[in-house]
Formats: sequence, structure tokens, C-alpha cells
Amino acid sequence: MIRSLFTAATGMIAQQMNLDVIANNLANVNTVGFKKSKADFQDLMYQIIEEPGTAANQQGTSPTGIQVGLGVRPAAVGKIHSQGDFESSGNPFDIAIEGDGFFQITLPNGDLAYTRAGAFKIDENGIMVSSDGFQLTPAVTIPADAIGVTVATDGTVSVRQPGSTAQAQVGQIQLARFQNPAGLRAVGRNLLEETEASGAATLGTAGENGLGTLAQGFLESSNVSVVEEIVSMVTGQRAYEANSKVIQTADQILTAAINVKR
Repeated sequence: MIRSLFTAATGMIAQQMNLDVIANNLANVNTVGFKKSKADFQDLMYQIIEEPGTAANQQGTSPTGIQVGLGVRPAAVGKIHSQGDFESSGNPFDIAIEGDGFFQITLPNGDLAYTRAGAFKIDENGIMVSSDGFQLTPAVTIPADAIGVTVATDGTVSVRQPGSTAQAQVGQIQLARFQNPAGLRAVGRNLLEETEASGAATLGTAGENGLGTLAQGFLESSNVSVVEEIVSMVTGQRAYEANSKVIQTADQILTAAINVKR
């Protein structure tokens, strides 16, 4: 009976983590470029009371044996990098990636980070930066007298300046891709960092070698489905309640056993 208490407790702990993941997804339903996470679980070790195939009698063996599971544990929480919907913003510095790839961002310490959030701005020097002021890499500088800014689908950034009818190229936005994007380390602020699990970044021009294309004036919304998350939350809640009921039942049985009188 003690075994069922601890087994049900692992189920409750697992569902707590599941709810944490769902809560984070719902909290970021309106976060630009956010990718939802999903918790995976696996069963724990088993107590083998009788091995499968053990001789049951002179005529045959036990087909299944007796194997009692000891609960569940979280195995992984991974991000699902499916495409989010596009939202038109009309801002020339808002850029969405249609397909595979990440923007490169240089952090203040010089390290590179990666993001799908293309809500860029320009700083006092005309350099394109993220919402936190981190510089887009390779750097793109917009002249102070630029009349209009155009970002082509391949990442070519061009501007038109006074006295000229032709557009001048001022930069090229490159994209990075990873063999295993789910292995990137999330560090907040819509940023991801490279890890051994993700593999090294492969840089390239948008629209080439499997990289997505760019859409100016659009933002990629979160890929979180509120309906799916609510269903998962209800399922997790019921699983939590069922495990708590197991603990209550085991406690009642233990109480009855303790109170047995001759």
C-alpha cells in the first residue's frame, strides 16, 4: 500500500510541471515569435515480482510475469517550432520569417543569440536593433536622410535618399538555421542560444538552402493555440485529481488496516 502512495505522488508532481508548461504557453499567447513548449513524460523503473517466462507449473510458463510500475517522471520539455500566423503591422522595420531560420542578435557581452521575433527598431545611430536594443547581426545601418526603407524577401535592405530615384543597398539580413532547433536554450526576451544539442548555426541568405523568406511589414505571432492549451489543462487537472484520489484511497485503506481489532 505504501508503494501506491509514492507512485501517485510522482503523478501529481508530473502534472504540476505539465501545468507549469501550459501556463507559460498561455502567458505568451501574444508574444511575437514565441514557440510553444510541450512536456513529455516517461514511466519510472518497475518492481519485478515475477519475471515473464518463469515456470508457472509443469505445463507452462508465466506469459507476463508480475511487473509493478513505480510512477512517472518528466523526460523532456521541448519547444515546437511550427510556423505562427502573420500579422500585418505596416511598420517597415517589422520583419517576419516565412519558413525555417532565425535572426542573429549580438548581446552586450558579444555572444550571439537567435530569435524569431522580428520587431526591430533603429537606435540613435540608425542601426537596426531588437526591442531590448540588441544589435541585429550582420549590422544594418539606415541613413538619417532615408526616405523609405525596403527589405526584400532575400533580406536585402535598400533605402531611397533625397535627390535620387534609385534605391541604394545598405545591408543584408542573414538567417541562421540549426539541425535541431528544439535543442536551443531559451534565455528569455524572445532569445535562444546555441547548445551542443542544437548543433552549430548554419548561416545563409533568406530563400536559399532551405532557409525561409522575409516579409516586411509583418510579425510572426505565437504558435500557441488557446483551445489546445485549455484542453491540455483540463486533462492535466483531471489526472492530478485522479492521482490525489489514489493517495486518499490508499490512506483510507491504511487507516482501516491500522484500526483492525481482533
